[in-house]
Amino acid sequence: MSIRKNERKLTKKQLEIVLSKLKVPEKPNVGLEQYAIPSSLAADILNIAFVAGDVQGKTVFDLGCGSGRLAIGASLLGAAKAVGVDIDEASIKLAKENAEAAGVDVEFVLNDIADFSGECDTVVQNPPFGMRGNKNADRAFLAKALECGKRVYSLHRGGYEGEHGNERTRDFLTRFAEQNGGRVLAVKEFKFDVPYMFKFHRKPKVSYNVDLFVIERV
Repeated sequence: MSIRKNERKLTKKQLEIVLSKLKVPEKPNVGLEQYAIPSSLAADILNIAFVAGDVQGKTVFDLGCGSGRLAIGASLLGAAKAVGVDIDEASIKLAKENAEAAGVDVEFVLNDIADFSGECDTVVQNPPFGMRGNKNADRAFLAKALECGKRVYSLHRGGYEGEHGNERTRDFLTRFAEQNGGRVLAVKEFKFDVPYMFKFHRKPKVSYNVDLFVIERV
């Protein structure tokens, strides 16, 4: 039976459950900020993109795909083609294992995004936030996303409470998107929960403010 446009293969909750069962890196690379996106947040982002008509039947890229949750989720929601790109060989291997476990066909490419090129309908990405080392890491991902995709769903670290950080960060990223040929359609607030992973962590879990930028290439 064929699936009509915007007819779901999975509900958001079902998608979250499937994504939660995928493996995450056992020894994450702190320099690459390999924090796996929480399955609930991945499902929220993919659902927003799906409802907007930017997933089903589309070519979807996930830049800095890590263990592949966003690319695999896009495929589960009916993307015509899903491609994940990452610089880390171990992540690509794990992402391929996860795709096989989820029963979907996703193309995973071992490459630095600086050297990657391609055209797609949609980019859904969780780039490095720049918390460890390169504070501007997410800019390169956003610029590449706007180079590749017609519509971009990009997750970025929000500001700090009480310091007007959110407004400053959003204003900066909005200008950056415009300078790179994009127009911000919406900014949606979320929480990004990071469990204890590295020795420098002081708590069992830390929750960060994050913003999902929905951007159209103009």
